[in-house]
Amino acid sequence: MSIVLDDNDNTTEKRGSRSEASSATLLEMEVADEHQKLDYLDVEKQAGDGSRPKDKLKTTKASLTIWMTLNTIATVAIVFTNKAIFDDPAFRKSQVAFASFHLFITALTLYLLSRPIVSLFVPSPMRLRLMLPLATTMCLNVIFQNLSLTYSSITFYQIARILFTPMVALINFLFYQKSIPRNAAYTLAPMCLGVFIISYYEPKSTHHPEAEQTSMLSVFLALTSVFIGSIYTVWIASYQRKYEMNGFQLLFNQAPIGGVMLLILVPWIDTLPSIQAVPVNRWALILLSGGLAALINLSQFFIIAGAGAVSSTVVGHVKTCAIVALGWVISRRPVTDRSAFGVILAITSIIIYTIIMMRQTKTG
Repeated sequence: MSIVLDDNDNTTEKRGSRSEASSATLLEMEVADEHQKLDYLDVEKQAGDGSRPKDKLKTTKASLTIWMTLNTIATVAIVFTNKAIFDDPAFRKSQVAFASFHLFITALTLYLLSRPIVSLFVPSPMRLRLMLPLATTMCLNVIFQNLSLTYSSITFYQIARILFTPMVALINFLFYQKSIPRNAAYTLAPMCLGVFIISYYEPKSTHHPEAEQTSMLSVFLALTSVFIGSIYTVWIASYQRKYEMNGFQLLFNQAPIGGVMLLILVPWIDTLPSIQAVPVNRWALILLSGGLAALINLSQFFIIAGAGAVSSTVVGHVKTCAIVALGWVISRRPVTDRSAFGVILAITSIIIYTIIMMRQTKTG
């Protein structure tokens, strides 16, 4: 596969030059595309290129539009598909097995895309012991994302992910002395306030209580997911700079390791449902989730190659708005619901933050 069992650090093979891929193209897209991790722009400038034939990734405007549309539909669909799976009590206690399944789907997808007949990127093997810390963090990240989705409303789950931006900025500032423009920093407070408003008012909603799932447990899982995911994002950037690898190469190293690690834990942690007791349509949803994950990874290659970071980030915001809006409609809340102000405040803040960071990137 893509793992090299070798203890000699000095023989690490560094492949590629400069990258068009970033941490935003990693596994989190299988769940919600991690589109709010906006240190993405800096990673793209510093990481390796992926060593893929550019002629194979040439895209016309029409094909790029198709890939963006497919990516958006698949990302929105996978959130609602996974939510439907986790709403089934039989699968609520199968989080580790489900995460392992997704990691193996990711590894298989990237393996096929790296084959010579396709050659969308060239694998860059890394030693197992170097990848274990990152793979472990990735596993925790995926599991807590799934738990957050399981025990939260879709609207709160998606909006809470906006907190990745201030958390990553804080970690970078405290541990790497890496700052952001002052105007961008000003948007972090209303961003956090918006999420707080939603977490405070959403559980108090009485318009459609049977659709409400957000509670103190939901808030705890969401914040834990954000904390672990932010550390993972910062480490991804560090690994990419240190080993000159792009997001696809790095994920190809992590996914099989993470899949095996979680698979080993399944008998000790999960309570798997009886195969006969699960209806066929539920198995169909699981297969659909895996297929959507593969489609997201595939389409992201062409989006990054054809549109770059700016357009990819804009597409990410479109997906956020779509997921939040659909989640709001499904929950049957009126527009006058008090948590609506928090949604608007959080989304507006992250968009303004993005604009400021993009301008800073262009001038820097």
